[in-house]
Amino acid sequence: MSTPSHSDSEIDVFQITTKVKKGFERLNTLLFNCIQFFVHQWKIVAALLIIGFGLGLFLDKNNKLYTHEITVIPNFGSVDYLYAKINLIQSKINAGETTFLQKEVGLSHPEVVRKIEIKPIADVYKFIEDKERNFELIKLMAEVGEVKKVLEDNITSKNYTYHTIAVVTNGSATEKQLITPLLNYLNQSDYFSAIQEVEVANLKQTIAQNDTIIQQINGVLNGFSDNVKSSLKNDKLMYYNENTQLNDIIKTKQDLVYQQGKNRLKVINFQKTIKEVTFTLNSTTSIAINGKMKLVLPIALLFVFVGVHLFLRFYQKQLAKSKAVAL
Repeated sequence: MSTPSHSDSEIDVFQITTKVKKGFERLNTLLFNCIQFFVHQWKIVAALLIIGFGLGLFLDKNNKLYTHEITVIPNFGSVDYLYAKINLIQSKINAGETTFLQKEVGLSHPEVVRKIEIKPIADVYKFIEDKERNFELIKLMAEVGEVKKVLEDNITSKNYTYHTIAVVTNGSATEKQLITPLLNYLNQSDYFSAIQEVEVANLKQTIAQNDTIIQQINGVLNGFSDNVKSSLKNDKLMYYNENTQLNDIIKTKQDLVYQQGKNRLKVINFQKTIKEVTFTLNSTTSIAINGKMKLVLPIALLFVFVGVHLFLRFYQKQLAKSKAVAL
């Protein structure tokens, strides 16, 4: 079995060193050629940088993106309807169908709308408030997976009370131009309008009946109070059996008063199928290179110029070679 000699090792090291030196020489040559290119073309390079910066500055000032957010409550089980409507609008934006956005949705300047999306506001406490079934559902789902994933799951999150609609526009917008027509469009549903009518009537009936029950309870409590006062004046002792339903009556009244407060809030929320809670307009936002064109454009023009120059040099060399071969 032969072993490599000492001289062979020296040759290998020498070859590696030679290759490394040639690599550095090529790098130095490339660097020198780049510097020489920019020195010879400095006027063109400077002009491209100035033009790119100026044009980018103009685009940044005239193409600012703004985000507008609307917090809404979808009533009467309309959450899936709401999400479907928002997805439909986004599909029309992607397809560039400004006619639909203008005529159907009612946007006065549909061409400036870049994006619309909806997300639930995760509020698990509101989700399980006075809803034992929701609480048991969360416990059951958490047993088979992570709690965070359960809370963020599409099925769970759609049942949260509040949802945020975010609209991105190219330029600022007003409430009249964007918020009002969008909400009007979302509330155009004969089906949910009919449900709203019935729900509001039922709610008002419930409030009236609860008020009557509370008045009756007050009458019972006032009668009991009068009896107590009368017995004290007559120096008579009154004994009440622990089984009397006085505590239950007081507890019932407390529950009804609490329920009435929530019902009166529902009357406000039930004014619309998609009830707006609050909104914010014209929050500046940044997507991709938005707002950075004054930096991106000069570099882009410079790369294009260098690319064109390299392409022309390559073409000229290949053309010269082909002519030499032909001769």
